Amino acid sequence: MADTTEAQAETAPRRGFLQRFWRLARGYYASPQDRRRAWLLTIAVIVLTLAQILVQVRFNLWNRDFFNALENRDRAAFFGQMWMFGALIVAAMVTAVAQLWARQALMLDWRRWLVHRLQGRWLEGGRHYQLNFMPDAADNPDQRISENTRWATAMAVDLLVGLLGSILTLASFLGILWTLSGPLHMAFGANEFEIPGYMVWAALLYAVVGSVLTWFIGGPMVDINIRRNEAESNHRFALIRMRESSEGIALIRGEADEERGLKRAFGQVVAVMKDLYGSERRLMWLTSAYGMAAGVVPILVASPRYFAGAITLGVLMQITQAFLEVTRSLNWFVDKFPILADWRSHVERVAALEDTFDEAEAMEAEQRITVTEGPDEQGREILAFRDLQIGHSDGNVVIQEANAEIKAGEKVLIVGESGTGKSTLFRAIAGLWPWGAGEIRIPPRDRMMFMPQRPYIPLGSLRAALAYPAAPKKFPDAALAAALERCGLPHLVPRLEEEDRWDRVLSLGEQQRLAFARLLLHRPRWVFLDEATAALDEENQDVMMNLFREELAESALVSIGHRPGLDAYHDRTLHLSRAPDGARLEVRRRVGPAPRPKGKAGPLVAAGRGALRRMLRRS
Repeated sequence: MADTTEAQAETAPRRGFLQRFWRLARGYYASPQDRRRAWLLTIAVIVLTLAQILVQVRFNLWNRDFFNALENRDRAAFFGQMWMFGALIVAAMVTAVAQLWARQALMLDWRRWLVHRLQGRWLEGGRHYQLNFMPDAADNPDQRISENTRWATAMAVDLLVGLLGSILTLASFLGILWTLSGPLHMAFGANEFEIPGYMVWAALLYAVVGSVLTWFIGGPMVDINIRRNEAESNHRFALIRMRESSEGIALIRGEADEERGLKRAFGQVVAVMKDLYGSERRLMWLTSAYGMAAGVVPILVASPRYFAGAITLGVLMQITQAFLEVTRSLNWFVDKFPILADWRSHVERVAALEDTFDEAEAMEAEQRITVTEGPDEQGREILAFRDLQIGHSDGNVVIQEANAEIKAGEKVLIVGESGTGKSTLFRAIAGLWPWGAGEIRIPPRDRMMFMPQRPYIPLGSLRAALAYPAAPKKFPDAALAAALERCGLPHLVPRLEEEDRWDRVLSLGEQQRLAFARLLLHRPRWVFLDEATAALDEENQDVMMNLFREELAESALVSIGHRPGLDAYHDRTLHLSRAPDGARLEVRRRVGPAPRPKGKAGPLVAAGRGALRRMLRRS
């Protein structure tokens, strides 16, 4: 959830806004893979925008000739201009559709690059997990990547194309307006003087007044839109959290409290939307009057020359249309201010996420545990802790001066009181916890597999969940069926191709046995269990742990667990002892050969064991 500190950070960014936006654009236009397409699409947008301006200029000339034909009652000229109008309509349609296609392609391609960049940085080295422990980290990165990137890029293209069009329109029609308006003769007392191109000065004055008033009236909308984005994302997060925790909420009958929380979260949305709507209404007083007056002001200002006979009706209408184009170009800021305010809020949220990634990288560099992959100096494949110190991101020490070595094939159990850092030690081994000092020597990563208490079950088919993280088709059906049967899940064999929310369909115990079935398929050389049998009864725990005596006898096993009887499946025990300056890692005792578990395996498990052995012999 967003807090006040982050809100202040985003409304008062460390870099200037344009610098932050340029950072998002520069990477896209400099990307080795995407820059050619980015520049081609940008050039296409510019060329087609210029073509649209040329059509508008030609339409301005048509305006003069058409109204002159009306004033002169020239039937032939009138119908000739109607044919020209049809040709201009076709040209306007073609250029508009082509320019829209180029704009949409640029928006989508830029967003694709930005989303891939942010997703890559988010997933790199487990950073998506580390952000949960960083103070003042950007909230709701999923919403920033999926939604804010969309508007940050789409609005940027629309606004920049609109600004470019306004500049080109201004350059095209300013000369026309200057030439057509001519001088305005004025007398001040006994002195007479003239204002050359007076309609140009009138248009500039009209636009400046509108822009200044818009800035003063609509200025608060920038900060309001930033707060709106935060409130919307917080409400969305609360809804997602409730959906994911629906079982626990239903069991404890917590719906009333959840409803109060959701109302409170949406109440923040309502409050900020009221501020936004109030600001929009205040701005509407200006824009509605300003827009209506724009059609009358040029006729009023140019009418003295028309009544004096200096210009024709066609020229008057041409001046009016040129005035409107010039003021529309100069009023780009007035017209787009609400969109600019909203766009800035999206850019700030995306840029804040980039800043969080930068801070994470800097923090990792300052407080880095050195993780060395591969054999040690003697060529051995080991897991070793050397002067290892593990802390939190705020510097507090969790584990102090850990030194230990685990050889390939060993079975080691790590025990200790709750809060001594057992799970944090596993995260450090996996490279997910950079905060601390010292060195961890690990075997090759592709030979390691970690099993948390709640296994990750991806969306999709049961086959994909079982094969994860490998491709669903990597393992033959016979291997999948044998692994499920060996782990006591034969009822799932006919459902391999079904797609469902398997993390909800399966009980936690079934999910844990599914994770052990994965082990049988991947056969890692090193296995790390973090309370991976906590949801199993003692008999099923014995069946799963026996995998490390039979099918996975050559694999090293490092376990965290409190369940009775687990030490029987390990060669020795490492104990984390609580101490004031951080837990200490000690070798407490060595366990002798483990006895066979009590009781016999059930017939389904025994059948699965036989099928798996036959499958392994064939492979």
